[in-house]
Amino acid sequence: MAYKIDPNLCTACGACIDECPVEAISEGDVYSIDADTCTDCGACADVCPVEAISPN
Repeated sequence: MAYKIDPNLCTACGACIDECPVEAISEGDVYSIDADTCTDCGACADVCPVEAISPN
């Protein structure tokens, strides 16, 4: 099970991208998580200031 980013909540602040140990997060107007690369560690969700990241 991978984590996902809610596009309605994501502010593209960049906090999550630095925390991902496997570089599964891609930048953009709204960030996204590659489900095939995500290891379900939850580090990104722990640092998201707007709680836009949750388990899929």
